[in-house]
Amino acid sequence: MCGIVGYIGHREAYPIVIKGLKRLEYRGYDSAGIMLCENSELKISKTKGKVSDLEEKSKSIATSKATIGMGHTRWATHGVPNDVNSHPHVSNSGNLVIIHNGIIENYEPLKKELSKRGYTFTSDTDTEVLINLIEDVKKKEKGKLGKAVQIALNQVVGAYAICVFDKENPDEIIVARLGSPLAIGVGKEEFFVASDASPFIEYTSNAIYLEDEEMAIIRLHKPLKIRKIKDDTLVDPYIQELQMNLEQIEKGGYDHFMLKEIYEQPNVIKDTYRGRLHANEGIIQMAGIEDNLEKFLHAQRILIVACGTSWHAGLVAEYIIEEFTRIPVEVEYASEFRYRNPIINNSDVVIAISQSGETADTLAAIKLAKEKGAFVFGVCNVVGSSISRETHAGAYTHAGPEIGVASTKAFTTQITVLTMIALRLAKAKGTLSNSDFHRYLQELEVIPEKVLEALECNDKAKEIAAMFKDAPNCLYLGRGYNFPVALEGALKLKEISYIHAEGYPAAEMKHGPIALIDEQMPVVVIAPKQGHYDKVVSNIQEIKSRSGKIIAVVTKGDTQVKELADHVIEIPETSDALSPLITTIPLQLLSYHIAVMRSCNVDQPRNLAKSVTVE
Repeated sequence: MCGIVGYIGHREAYPIVIKGLKRLEYRGYDSAGIMLCENSELKISKTKGKVSDLEEKSKSIATSKATIGMGHTRWATHGVPNDVNSHPHVSNSGNLVIIHNGIIENYEPLKKELSKRGYTFTSDTDTEVLINLIEDVKKKEKGKLGKAVQIALNQVVGAYAICVFDKENPDEIIVARLGSPLAIGVGKEEFFVASDASPFIEYTSNAIYLEDEEMAIIRLHKPLKIRKIKDDTLVDPYIQELQMNLEQIEKGGYDHFMLKEIYEQPNVIKDTYRGRLHANEGIIQMAGIEDNLEKFLHAQRILIVACGTSWHAGLVAEYIIEEFTRIPVEVEYASEFRYRNPIINNSDVVIAISQSGETADTLAAIKLAKEKGAFVFGVCNVVGSSISRETHAGAYTHAGPEIGVASTKAFTTQITVLTMIALRLAKAKGTLSNSDFHRYLQELEVIPEKVLEALECNDKAKEIAAMFKDAPNCLYLGRGYNFPVALEGALKLKEISYIHAEGYPAAEMKHGPIALIDEQMPVVVIAPKQGHYDKVVSNIQEIKSRSGKIIAVVTKGDTQVKELADHVIEIPETSDALSPLITTIPLQLLSYHIAVMRSCNVDQPRNLAKSVTVE
């Protein structure tokens, strides 16, 4: 949940670390800190607030010629966001420094034991406990820092990605991971460390991704060594060539990453089906499905586990997979799945969905499903992520880096992958006619053009946003395939504008939420021509008779809803099953413009972080 950056080499470390922290600020932004070491002297600056606040506070060390440094941007777990709880943390001797992403679950008994031995603590964090535990082990063993880190980590329970530095040995950084991602960039006579590759993409295209329970000893002018934390065995480093480029992680002229990512959707949907969808030949070809087709075809049911926006994509997939393949589907919150003793059989297929591929709850659900003998298939966006390694097989979305915390293009590319899976299985099972199968392939192929057309509603969405930016509440209604879109639309508004919003199946309105409707209540109704149109029209009439303010998303040329609604956003027509790929676009834009007009931080909404790597 936090962002880690480290550098050791021949360049000045400060600008590299600060720039890297800015790129990782999507992972947490309630406090930030930096450590530099020059001539065996530590220079540390940290503060509550964003990286820009850290820049302001650290002007006195910004001119340092130090060529080794570490930085951290935090999403608070233990201890409120303040200067003292910010990372880096220093051991009692003042020699050891640590930055940490994750949670040490047994920090309290460790802290009590260390206190008995004379250690004192100035922060409320579990991280300060960990660095003093490492120092205590180092003193006892009278050994090297790497060995002390290894012994200490075998005593902790929890999740971590850490960088540890000893000013008495200033040519070395020790890094380790369990449950939280950590990448090492390998340059010429230099190394970079980060939570993902974005901080070092312009310096090197070579990266090593540590596996769980691995640690690396990074030293200047010496080969990098990777060891297993549990048994100290050496691991051969596997260097990957990075797939991202610098342009993908810059705003490209847009005011916010979120807006850029909304407008990228026509291209990334196309990237996601490119090479997999061959509409003219009537072929869908996905290696992860082809290699495991029998597992899917003989599945008694499909379980989908995910969190947040990915869970909403899973709900859309439930409708599509059941409709096309007639295989029963259940969608579970990954955060609840592991705690309710679920019934999982070896004939089940579990599909785990995550943008980052590092979501802690989803990873835990995957491990449980594997223990029970289920076949686990991953859908994620980040190559080499934990979920891509933990699952038996999978499919990448090709959304490119998603920096905005509120997910947009991840949602539509996940639906694209899941729709292709449903179509491929339906073809193999014979549950769709050939004519319907070919029709869906052709419609999916032109979805990017229709998304591009839907983006033309931007000005209309902005106009409507100006009218409702001060509304304290908002209701979103949809039916069938567009019920999950109503949930997603409400989530987007909550996430970035802090307006209370709820999504409901339109038919459920009369079973409670209708009590909320009055002349102050904006109600967003998703009412495309396909699907349960007449039923949705009836729901709109119920809202209108109670003076609710109706914002309707309709198919171009609609006349019936237009007469009833206060405001209408038109979208191009497509089939009911594929409509979520279109109907979600105006809802994303509406949320974006409302948040901007309310002066909210669109890309970094309060209390949230992009990659949820802790429970």
